[in-house]
Amino acid sequence: MKLIECVPNFSEGRNRQVIDAITAEISGTEGALLLDVDPGAATNRTVVTFIGPPEAVEEAAFRAIRRASQLIDMSKHQGEHPRMGATDVCPFVPVQGATMEDCVAVARRLGQRVGDELQIPVYLYEAAASRPGRRSLADIRKGEYEALAEKMKDPSFAPDFGPAVFDERSGATVIGAREFLIAYNLNLNTRDKKLAHAVAVELREAGKPKRGPDGKIVKDAEGRTVNVPGRFKECRAVGWYIEEYGRAQISINFTNYKVTSIHEVFDAARAEAAKRGLRVTGSELVGLIPLDAVLAAGDYYLAKQGKTTGVPEKERVHAAILSLGLAELSPFDAQQKIIEYRYRGAPKGLKAMRLTEFADELSSDSPAPGGGSVAALLGSLSASLSSMVAALTWSKAGMESSRPAMKEIGVEGQRLKDWFLEAVDRDTDAFNAVLAAMRLPKKTDEEVEARVAAVELANQGAARVPLEVVDRSVRALELALAVARDGNPNSVSDAGVAGACALAAAEGASLNVRINVPNLTDAEVAGELLGDQERLLARARELASEVRDTVDRALAR
Repeated sequence: MKLIECVPNFSEGRNRQVIDAITAEISGTEGALLLDVDPGAATNRTVVTFIGPPEAVEEAAFRAIRRASQLIDMSKHQGEHPRMGATDVCPFVPVQGATMEDCVAVARRLGQRVGDELQIPVYLYEAAASRPGRRSLADIRKGEYEALAEKMKDPSFAPDFGPAVFDERSGATVIGAREFLIAYNLNLNTRDKKLAHAVAVELREAGKPKRGPDGKIVKDAEGRTVNVPGRFKECRAVGWYIEEYGRAQISINFTNYKVTSIHEVFDAARAEAAKRGLRVTGSELVGLIPLDAVLAAGDYYLAKQGKTTGVPEKERVHAAILSLGLAELSPFDAQQKIIEYRYRGAPKGLKAMRLTEFADELSSDSPAPGGGSVAALLGSLSASLSSMVAALTWSKAGMESSRPAMKEIGVEGQRLKDWFLEAVDRDTDAFNAVLAAMRLPKKTDEEVEARVAAVELANQGAARVPLEVVDRSVRALELALAVARDGNPNSVSDAGVAGACALAAAEGASLNVRINVPNLTDAEVAGELLGDQERLLARARELASEVRDTVDRALAR
C-alpha cells in the first residue's frame, strides 16, 4: 500500500472550536488517519499531521482547506509566524511505497481543485513547483499576507491555479511536495550549550564562520560572512540547553534523510564530541520517523557488529533503538513513533492469532480461513526456515566466504515471509469479497448488471491471490535449494523442510486457482490464469525435486 503524509499549516492557533472543525474534516475522511494536531497561541497557527493512501489524503486535505476558508478570516489574523493564507502551506510527503512523483501529482491535482472550486489562489512550491523561482516557500511568502494584494498585481506573481485576484478573507495557499523532515536531538553529558553548538556547526550543512589567522571572522567583498561548510548535506543543527533534562543537546533537522542518515550523523557527532571531552549519551526523536530510516540504522549497526541483516524487522528496529540510545530520556514505543506502524495499528487478522487460535478457527465449520490461507502460511514457514538456515550459515566458523550470498537469502527470506503472512489474510478476504458480491441486491436490471460485474471481479480476485502464492512459492523453493546446496550442513534437514513447505504451498494454492477459475465468465482471463498456474506449478515441482535430491545426498554421507 502506498502511504503519503500531509502536514498542512492553518492560520488559527487559539480558537479550539475552529481547529477541531478543521481537523474533523480530516478524521472524517475514510482512509485518512489524523496523527497530530499542534496549535500555537503565540504564532496563532496550527500544524496538523495526517497520513493515508494518496487518494484519501488528497480528499482529506481538500476538505480541510475548504473548512478553513469558511472559518478563518485572514483580514483579522495576527500571529508571530510568517503566513499568507487561511491554509498557509500544505506539503505532501512520500512515506511507504510512494514516490516524490506521486506527491507532486497529488499536490498539483489538489492545487487545481482548490483554485477551481474554492477560488483561492494557489502557488506550487518545492518539488511541485512550476518553475525554479517558485521552489522556496520563503520566497513565495515574502511580505506575507499584508503584501499579497500588491504582489498579485504583478503578472510574474500570478498563481499556478485559481484567480489572480487578492482574496481578502482566505489569502493564498501554497501547496507542494517535499521529503520527510526528521526532528532529532542528540544528548550530551554536559550543560554547556557552547560546547554542544561547537559540535553542531561541524555537522550541519551551513557549517561555521571562517576565521583568519588572527581569529577574526572572514568577510567577502560585499561584507558577508564566509562560511566553512559542515560535513552533512540536508542537515541543520544547533546546540541548546534543556532545563527539563539538565543537559545540552544538539538539535538536528534532517531535511532529506535519504541524503544524510541519522546513524551517519550520530556516529560523526560521537567523534566530534570526543574531541572536546564530551560523550553522546543517547538521542531523542521529536515527532515521527519513517520506517526505512530506522531500518537503515538497524542494518548499519548490525553490520558493524558482524551480524547478518537477514533477521526479522522487529530485530532490526530494536538494534536501531539500542544503538542510537533512543530510549535514554523516555521510553521509545516503536508502534507510536514509526509513522507506518501508527497507520497500521496493532497487528490484526489471522496472522496476529496465536498458533492454537488459528488452528481452532481453521477447524471450525466456517469456510474461511481454508486451504488458501493454509497454503500462504506454508509459504511463510518455508521462507522463515530458509532465512534461519542462512543466519546459521552466516555465524558458522569456516563458512565466512558464503556470507554475502547468505545475507541476500536471509533478507529476501524475511521479505517473503512477511508477504506470505499478509497473503494468509488476503486469501480469506478474497473469499469474503466473493460472498459479499453474491449478496448484492438484484431486483432491478441495473442492480443485476452491477452484481454480475462485482461477482466477476471478486472471482478474479479469488483466483489471482492464490496464483500470486504459487508464484512466490517458486521463489521460496529457489531459496530452499540455495541453502540446501550452500548452507550450514548441520541445517540441511531444515532446508529440506523449507522445500517441502514451499511445494505444499504451491500445490495448495494451485488447487485454489483451479477451483475459482470455472466461476469466471471471461474465458480469456480464465485461460491466462490456468496457463500461469500450470507453468508455475511445473517449475515448483522441478525445484522441489532438486531440493529433495540435494538433501538426500547430504544426509546419505
